[in-house]
Amino acid sequence: MAIFLDCNDKVIVQGITGLEGQKHTKRMLGAGTQIVAGTNPRKAGTTVTFNVEPIGYGKETRSVQTVSLPVYATVAEAKAATGAQVSVIFVPPAFAKDAVIEAVDAKMRLVVVITEGIAVKDAAEFFTYAQAHGVQLIGPNCPGIISPGQSNVGITPPDITGPGKIGLVSKSGTLTYQLMHELSDLGFTTCIGIGGDPIIGTTHIDALRAFEADPDTELIVMIGEIGGDAEERAAAFIQQEVTKPVVAYVAGFTAPEGKTMGHAGAIVSGSSGTAAAKKTALELAGVKVGKTPTETAELARAILRATHN
Repeated sequence: MAIFLDCNDKVIVQGITGLEGQKHTKRMLGAGTQIVAGTNPRKAGTTVTFNVEPIGYGKETRSVQTVSLPVYATVAEAKAATGAQVSVIFVPPAFAKDAVIEAVDAKMRLVVVITEGIAVKDAAEFFTYAQAHGVQLIGPNCPGIISPGQSNVGITPPDITGPGKIGLVSKSGTLTYQLMHELSDLGFTTCIGIGGDPIIGTTHIDALRAFEADPDTELIVMIGEIGGDAEERAAAFIQQEVTKPVVAYVAGFTAPEGKTMGHAGAIVSGSSGTAAAKKTALELAGVKVGKTPTETAELARAILRATHN
C-alpha cells in the first residue's frame, strides 16, 4: 500500500523537453515510474528518447532500456491519448501558474509542482483553483512524492530506501532524504516532501490523515521547521485524529529571530513559529520529538522494535 501514488499511476511530465525535465524524467523512469508522455506546446508531435538505467529498490536485475515518449501540446491531449491521472511540473516559475491551471482543467487527480521561486500571488491563485476543483496538489518548491518500489514523481533519489512500514512527510527536501537514509533498513510506504513555501498544496495534516487511513503504515515521521503554525495545527490534529505513533523533528532551533532560514515560509517573530514552541505543541500531543535527525530516526526505530517484539 501507499498514499497518493502507486505503481498503477500513469504520469505526464510538463516541461519534459527542458534540461531539468529530461534529467529527472530519466531518473523517474529508472525508478519504475509509469511516465507515458510529456508536454511542450512548441514541440508537440515530437518524441523524447531516454536510455534508462534501472535505479532504486528491486531494479538491480533490470537491463538498460530505450524509452521514447510522445510530446503533446497540452495536458488534456496527453491525458486523452494515455489515460494518465498524475502530472509533474518542471517549468520555469513564470509559467508555473498556467501549467498548474492547465493540469487542473484536464482533471488530473494529482499534480506535483517541483518548480521553486514561484511568486506567492501565483501560488495562491493556483492553489485556490486546484482546491476548488478537488485536485490533489503537492508543492510548489518540493522534491515530490515517492512510494518506494512502486513509483517516484519528482526529484527524490529513488535508491535511498525500499518499501516498508513508515510514512514520511516533510517540509524539507534535504531532511526528507536524510531520514529516508537513516531508516533505510526499515523502509517506507510513501515519502512526501510538501515544500516550505508560505502557500503549499498538501499539508502535514493532509499527509497525516492519509497515513492514518493506510493499513500498511505503522508509524509516521513528520519533519517541520520554524515559521508559521503548520506544526502546531498538525499537533492538534494528531491529538484528535491519529492513533498511530508519530515521531517528529523540527529544524531551526538555532535560527536567529526575524531571519528567513532556507524556505520562504521559515521566519519567526518573537515566540511565534519557533522550533521550541512547535516541539512543545507536538510533545503535548503525544509525539516524540528528536533533537537531531539521527535521534528522530532512533526514536522511530525503537517504537517499531517495541511494536514487533
